[in-house]
Formats: sequence, C-alpha cells, structure tokens
Amino acid sequence: MGIRTRKLIGTVIMLVFIGFYVMFAMAAAEGRITEAPKLVQTLAYIFLGLIWIVPLLPLIRWMGKPDKT
Repeated sequence: MGIRTRKLIGTVIMLVFIGFYVMFAMAAAEGRITEAPKLVQTLAYIFLGLIWIVPLLPLIRWMGKPDKT
C-alpha cells in the first residue's frame, strides 16, 4: 500500500475517532467534572485534551511508514 493511500485511510479513521472522542469528552466534562474543585477541573480538562493522542499514535506511525520499494 502506498503512503498516499495510508495517509488517506489514516486521515479518515482519525476524523471518525476524534468525532466520537469529542462526544465522549463533552459528556465527561458535563458530568461530574463540573461539580469538582477548580484544580481538579483544570487537571481533568488537560487530561481530556491530551489523552486522545495515545490511541492514535500507532495509526500515525503506520501512516508515516515509508513505501516498500
């Protein structure tokens, strides 16, 4: 599979994942986080804002692999 095809497939998968993750993060933020102290809220928002990267790292690595020639 060429790098252009991998990047196209990876981009579509990333967009779908982020769409679902945004819904999850909004539900989590509107839940118990709003009742927590400000420090806990800040840490939770930082965590929710960065954790989406972890499951996508293997996909990003796969997208960047050079073509086999």
